[in-house]
Amino acid sequence: MDPAVSALRPDFAVLLIGAGGLRNGPSDDASRAWLAEAAEKATESGDPRIEAWREAYRAFGAKPQRTRPSVDALVRRTPLPEINKAVDAYNAISVRHGLPIGGEDLARYEGTARLVRASGDEPFEVIEKGEPGIDHPEPGEVVWRDDRGVTCRRWNWRQCVRTRITEETVDALFILERLAPMSLEELRAAGDELAGLLEDVTPGIRVTSRLLGPA
Repeated sequence: MDPAVSALRPDFAVLLIGAGGLRNGPSDDASRAWLAEAAEKATESGDPRIEAWREAYRAFGAKPQRTRPSVDALVRRTPLPEINKAVDAYNAISVRHGLPIGGEDLARYEGTARLVRASGDEPFEVIEKGEPGIDHPEPGEVVWRDDRGVTCRRWNWRQCVRTRITEETVDALFILERLAPMSLEELRAAGDELAGLLEDVTPGIRVTSRLLGPA
């Protein structure tokens, strides 16, 4: 984690959850039930935990009404989208806790995941009008990246197509991002809930976790 990001928001913490041996698949009755229950208990878009992310976006020059933090965009969607079992799991946890969560396919990662402020020339792989293309972040934008390029723009706004979790993903990294006023205890609880759903997807799955940020 780049010190420049910590300087921008000293309250930022991230819980990284690794899942090895995932047997993912298309959305099913169980994952649809997770989404339906989460939608009933979804955090309101005006919740202070979500407003904190709008403030963070403004701090690096983004306009959160135009490019919304992932959790803000998600809580506004009804019904919640069905993607695949693993993505449905983390989307359900996201809207229940007002917590941005991303998922990465580690087989498609190159090097280590890192959170930085962009120089502006990093490649970001997209699909535009059905065709693959390359975009670039704004200078100073907070991005997740690996050795090949940007994996998620504007902290948690949009993921690149290369590393997204698919039905074929076997080894995954889940990124749970916290700002105050969310407590670290709630962050850990959300992580435990996600681990429980991943166990439902794949009994016996190997789960590890690591917390980075303020103690």
